[in-house]
Amino acid sequence: MPEYAKFTEDMIKTHTILVPDMLPIHFKMLISIFEAKGYKLELLRNDSRAVVDEGLKNVHNDACYPALLVIGQFMDALKSGKYDPDRTALLITQTGGGCRASNYIHLLRKAVAKNYPQIPVVSLNFSGLEKDSAFKITAPMFLQMLYAVLYGDLLMTCYNKCRAYEINKGDSKKMLDKWHRRLCNIFLKGSRMFLKTKKVYRDILNDFASIPLSSEKKIRVGIVGEIYVKYSPLANNHLEDFLISEGCEPVVPSLLEFVMYCAAGTFNDAKIYDHVTKESIFNKIGYELIYSKQKELIKVMKEQGSFEPLHDFEHLRKLADKYINQGVVMGEGWLIPAEMAALAKSGVENIICTQPFGCLPNHIVAKGMSRAIKQDNPNANIVAIDYDPGATRVNQENRIKLMLANARL
Repeated sequence: MPEYAKFTEDMIKTHTILVPDMLPIHFKMLISIFEAKGYKLELLRNDSRAVVDEGLKNVHNDACYPALLVIGQFMDALKSGKYDPDRTALLITQTGGGCRASNYIHLLRKAVAKNYPQIPVVSLNFSGLEKDSAFKITAPMFLQMLYAVLYGDLLMTCYNKCRAYEINKGDSKKMLDKWHRRLCNIFLKGSRMFLKTKKVYRDILNDFASIPLSSEKKIRVGIVGEIYVKYSPLANNHLEDFLISEGCEPVVPSLLEFVMYCAAGTFNDAKIYDHVTKESIFNKIGYELIYSKQKELIKVMKEQGSFEPLHDFEHLRKLADKYINQGVVMGEGWLIPAEMAALAKSGVENIICTQPFGCLPNHIVAKGMSRAIKQDNPNANIVAIDYDPGATRVNQENRIKLMLANARL
């Protein structure tokens, strides 16, 4: 194996760490947590065709579309001349599973080493990968990151609901920016205010509920699929914005569901294969903590009453059992059919499944389970939209318009 540049403790003070764009609301708060510890992180927002072209140049064309985009975004940023290669590092997440989310760090390192051998690629993971990295996550930081995900999910839910019905265009964005700045400052300053969750939840809910909304009935469209393409505006060609422009309300499942899915997978596998490890025990404890925090948020949302609560994760697991075994954990595995079923049963009968090129688990599980979900929910209107370097935005949007035409009949 070739030697690649490593991120050392000295680089914390000297290097800018670039972060790929997936969930701008969530990631900015997560970045604030690390900046409070002395790291300098920057969220990339370059999303031109050059990103795709760089990905095609630096990644084998059999690699999945999300890998191509993330690596392309990094390479496009480095070639822009905006960053000093001697003072720049790249950050990428690894889930620890078998798909590209764990493995394309090596593709990135290979691409970077060709032109920028001095730039280290840093792994952010909770599964023991890259153990020699100077990029450390302490227990207090983990707790802060958990709350950042919870706050991000709440803001995303309220924002999507309000901007679909707002009477005064821009009110929802102003409210989002207000709370985004407030929460980022709390994390950046290391304030313990983030622990006063119930008060913060209620304040967020009440502020968004104060926005004047139209009483017009709109088509609600759920978005599920591979995690990167589901959330990233770069990957899904600004799908949420398009749905808003078509007079729809986008409904996006929470990021916390994927976090809990990853945690549940480890201890569930230990049960299935009768092989309990320290990691599975740790994940079980972590899962119970996260689930208790999710229930707390759901309870506050129900009490406030203006917005539909997030899906209870244990409810998702029970729904999954009806269609697929929870041992199916490659990629997004059983989570995709569980989210589709939960959306359909909660009245969100129009569902877009985002399907990136090269994501076999997504294509097999999502398409394979769609028919079974439709049989249980006859009004479900599920369409799979392919995303790849050669897929045109016009074709994608036309397929979605056809789905919406069926929804309006």
